Amino acid sequence: MPSLDAPSAAKFDITQIIRNVVFETLKATPPRLLHTFTGILCNRDAQVSHFMGSQQCNQLLSSCATCDADQRMELIHTEVSRYFRFVMLSHHWGEGEPLLRNIEGRPIYNMPSKGGLRKLQAFCTIALGWDYLWAWSDTCCIDKDSSAELQEAIGSMFAWYRRSALTIVYLADVPATSSFESSEWFRRGWTLQELLAPRCVLFYTQTWLLYKNLTSSNHKTEVVVLEELERATGIESRFLTNFSPSMDDARSRLQWASSRRTTRPEDIAYSLFGIFNLHLPVLYGESAENTLGRLLAEIISQSGDISILDW
Repeated sequence: MPSLDAPSAAKFDITQIIRNVVFETLKATPPRLLHTFTGILCNRDAQVSHFMGSQQCNQLLSSCATCDADQRMELIHTEVSRYFRFVMLSHHWGEGEPLLRNIEGRPIYNMPSKGGLRKLQAFCTIALGWDYLWAWSDTCCIDKDSSAELQEAIGSMFAWYRRSALTIVYLADVPATSSFESSEWFRRGWTLQELLAPRCVLFYTQTWLLYKNLTSSNHKTEVVVLEELERATGIESRFLTNFSPSMDDARSRLQWASSRRTTRPEDIAYSLFGIFNLHLPVLYGESAENTLGRLLAEIISQSGDISILDW
């Protein structure tokens, strides 16, 4: 076979390096993401293909040709990370939420705009408007028929929200001019970690308007929002803006969850795994008492704090 000339060989090497960095970057992101421009749900292979065929990748290849090795790797990591920034949705489930099987292989923008699908379409449109190409919703981005995938998602959920470039909180029961303190969102189990984990959050009201018309890029930097969050959750603002998952002050962390509820009883414990940085088996079908028992036993084992039994 004829040998590749030097420029072609060099370009092939750089392309392979870029591809390797893409795969490594995606290991820390959800395995399925919605492409906000097309509205199509993409697995990791599809995400890689999107990048390798993109204008950003072509520009990266051109830039790499004039860099030394160290600069090249820094540039590749920077551009790949920027391309795969993603937005997470936090919301209270309603009627007609689209599941994986409902949207797989179909652009969501071409589907009837009603119920949960209308919410998903609006979420992706908002994310695209903020210049993010990738978005995630717990309704349709997890294969809930796969116990292994469900276990991975529950174990990784806190990390995904923490890693997100932005988390959009949709408050379906809050009119544009109202306070959000009475929203059902504050009484759900899973939304506790969805509030604490992200560094950047934007609250949207019923009609997809920014809460209180606050146009900053992060509502966690708004004093008026933090004061309302403290009143609605009983959580000090220092935890709201700079939360670390750990066993520290375990009793308080359990108390934050004490007034919240979940559709499935077991989830009240599962939704706390990320807050304590615990990794325990997910066993749907066991009683809520057993699930909480396992959680409390692990917290006591690691922290030695028996006061949590009075949470």
